[in-house]
Amino acid sequence: MKSLEQTLSEIRDKDAMEAFLIDLCTPAERRALTERWIVAQLLEEGELSYREINAKTGVSTTTIGRVARFLKDEPYGGYRQIFGSLSKSKTQSELKTKAPKVKS
Repeated sequence: MKSLEQTLSEIRDKDAMEAFLIDLCTPAERRALTERWIVAQLLEEGELSYREINAKTGVSTTTIGRVARFLKDEPYGGYRQIFGSLSKSKTQSELKTKAPKVKS
C-alpha cells in the first residue's frame, strides 16, 4: 500500500491521474470509488438524509452508512483531512481571485 499511496500523492496532472486510475482499477472499482466520494461530499454538506442520498445517487444505504461511519467515527480521518485541504485550497484560490491587483 505504501508504494501506491506514495505514487498517488505524487501525481499532479489530472489527465495522468485519470489514465493511471483507468489502468489500475476496473470500471466497477472506479464507479465504487466515485460513488463513495460523492456520498462523502453529500454527507459533509449535511442537507440530505441517507434515503435522500440514496434516491439522488442510487448508492445503497449500506454504503452511505459505511461512508458516514468513516467520515464521522473512524480514527483514520482521511475524509476529514481531504475536506480540510479542499476548504483551505478553495479559500486560498478565492482570496487570490478577490485580492486587488497591486500596481507597480
